[in-house]
Amino acid sequence: MSGAISTSRANGVATLRLTRPEKRNALDRAMYRALSAALIEGEASSGVAVHVLVGSEGVFTAGNDIADFLAGGGDADRLADILAFVRLLPRLEKPLIAGVDGPAVGIGTTLLMHCDLVYASDRASFSTPFLALGLVPEAASSLLMPLRMGYARAFEMLALGATFSAERMCEAGVVNAVVPVESLEATVAEAARALAAKPPTALAAARRLMRGDVEAVAAHSEAEARVFAERLRSPEAAEAFRAFMEKRAPDFSRAGSG
Repeated sequence: MSGAISTSRANGVATLRLTRPEKRNALDRAMYRALSAALIEGEASSGVAVHVLVGSEGVFTAGNDIADFLAGGGDADRLADILAFVRLLPRLEKPLIAGVDGPAVGIGTTLLMHCDLVYASDRASFSTPFLALGLVPEAASSLLMPLRMGYARAFEMLALGATFSAERMCEAGVVNAVVPVESLEATVAEAARALAAKPPTALAAARRLMRGDVEAVAAHSEAEARVFAERLRSPEAAEAFRAFMEKRAPDFSRAGSG
């Protein structure tokens, strides 16, 4: 288990907390592995009825740790732990609740499309800067976000790169409620306890009916992953990553047609 992921269990609720404040809870490969392992363990445990995911110190997550990602060797090595986590999300059989405080960047926003309940603090913000890095969306977000939010809002976020406030994400149907910072974790805990008290078989059956065709979501996620891997090899992505590491604006005229 990564030291940047802390886990706790109480009353049927397994809480996974991102604890890497020095990197604004950016996810490295060890954290992806730890999250996947904790979710798989919770799925297999009769003592866990609900998964909860939260950040720490005013940040949900800054998304992927770009430096760690670039140090991952070949594309397969870079993507392996991310893809394992992304493939797991639509196949979870127990409810997943997120409590978002502060920035939720990239995967921090797209994973919310797989959550059953999302609560946000009044200072939360949401962004998906994939295109700015020459990449495409992941975690089936190019399917699920238009379905959840409507095409116009999803395109504004995924393609234009707009940052949405908690209030706007609530209006879009992604966030269930916006609460004061000091009330966020209590609100999440109350909802988790209420779900954990439900008849588990009935809850699982209702959830399956509501979530629809898991295989279609999984297939779309795989299609995204193939394009994502192609984009990693593109001149546009190379220039975007160079610019990020050099702390400058990218110049895509250097990238040709990409």
